[in-house]
Amino acid sequence: MDRKPASVPPLPLTDELEHWGVHMGLKADSAAMHDLAARGAAAQQVASGFTFTEGPIWFADGSYLLFSDMPGDVRRRYDPGEGVREVMRPSNKGNGMTIDNDGNLIVCEHSTSSVVRERPDGTREAAATHYQGQELNSPNDVVVKSDGSIYFSDPTFGRMPGFGVEREQELDFQGVFRVPPGGGEVELVMGDFEQPNGLCFSPDESLLYINDTPRAHIRVFDVQPDGSVTNDRVFADGIGDGVIEKGVVDGMKIDEHGNVYVTGPGGVWVFDARGNRLGVIELPENCANLNWAEDGWQTLYFTASTSLYRLEMLVAGNRLGYMR
Repeated sequence: MDRKPASVPPLPLTDELEHWGVHMGLKADSAAMHDLAARGAAAQQVASGFTFTEGPIWFADGSYLLFSDMPGDVRRRYDPGEGVREVMRPSNKGNGMTIDNDGNLIVCEHSTSSVVRERPDGTREAAATHYQGQELNSPNDVVVKSDGSIYFSDPTFGRMPGFGVEREQELDFQGVFRVPPGGGEVELVMGDFEQPNGLCFSPDESLLYINDTPRAHIRVFDVQPDGSVTNDRVFADGIGDGVIEKGVVDGMKIDEHGNVYVTGPGGVWVFDARGNRLGVIELPENCANLNWAEDGWQTLYFTASTSLYRLEMLVAGNRLGYMR
């Protein structure tokens, strides 16, 4: 994997969409929404022309964003002011990405049913491939805890045409798994999802949020000292109806105050720590994922279908290890 721009011409930045006034902006259900983003704020489209964007991750060392395009089987890099370049093709139909506490890139790959670690020197190694001797379904999204443990969701999307490689499922369930600090056998965190997808920790890591795409809801769990979870309950539901074409729960992140941001119909839905919807960051395309970026981690980037969008916020993202 080459984290430097490849020697191909960048894709051009796109002009502002004429219909932003209709499809872009903030839909506030509460005045608290305007503590997070300014009144009248609207996301800006910074690049387009892709197949299906996913997995945005910002590298502070270099000030650039990596993002995935699963059906296109390519990974791209966006440099503000310079545009977008390919950095990996094929990419094993990579999806969610994060950075671990040692600065390594962690990638969920659909084609290989693996979570892989890519070191800055280009070395690649598998972090998770099987559970109890059976191949994982298709790791989808990932987060790294402060102790170095890796939590990832494992739905079957990557065994479907287009988004992965069509093949039979070995596991008879879809779950969320954990790789202990330093590696070792993959552990099951919870295995009763229809299709688990986005996941994130509360700022103090006492809570783990996991969403389920077809069920259109977010569940929350208490995190125990050994990394297991207890006290399962629904945090928010009715986030659409689970129909992909209408926009569904997918990527999910949290800010420094514990507000939860999740993709859904119309853009990104924002909930406070009690599960009350504060509003929606509207986007003109179905959004698959989002992440915090840039100086101070007060900018959100959105990977939305064919395009990449950006919005400056009034609040910063929850500081994960790579953000400190």
